[in-house]
This record gives sequence, structure tokens and C-alpha cells, in this order.
Amino acid sequence: MMTPLAAARAYGAAVKQANTLGDGGGGEAVQAPDFGKILQGAMEQTMKSTQTAEHMMVQQQAGQAELIDAVTAVSSAELQLQSVIAIRDQVISAYQEIMRMPI
Repeated sequence: MMTPLAAARAYGAAVKQANTLGDGGGGEAVQAPDFGKILQGAMEQTMKSTQTAEHMMVQQQAGQAELIDAVTAVSSAELQLQSVIAIRDQVISAYQEIMRMPI
């Protein structure tokens, strides 16, 4: 299971990559990407990975793909799903902490 620190590092790496891609090299400030868009992208990538894994399993059962390729695709999909779940859990935990704060 992914630790909160690992999830935070993954988010930081995604922000850094988005800023690098968005920087035209002119040195101007780049607005940080929207957290919702990052989550949506992660969910879309997880769905694609899951569909690829399912496709590889079907191909392997039909004898059209190697077992190791199917296992690798399933493992990749599982890791991505665990990452998304860890991020979701941290967001829920942060929301609950905010709701407990006195006004």
C-alpha cells in the first residue's frame, strides 16, 4: 500500500512535470495545475491501464499473448489503482480534519 509520504511525493512530481511542460522556456511564472484535473487524469490513466490488463488477459487465454505480458499489465493496473485509492484516502482524511477544526 502506498504511504502518505509517497502519495505526496507523487503529487509533487506531477506538479513539477506539469510546470516543466507548461513553461515555454521564457521564464515566466506558470500557474499550478488544478488538483481536480490531476485527479481526473490519474483516474483516466488507471481506467486505461485496467482496460489494457483485461485485454491482455483475454489475449493470453486465446494464446495470442505471453503470460508474463498479461501478468505485468495486471500488476501495473493494480499499482495504479492502489495509488489512486491512497490519494483518495488522504483527501478524505484531510477533509475530515478540516471539518473537526473549531470555527
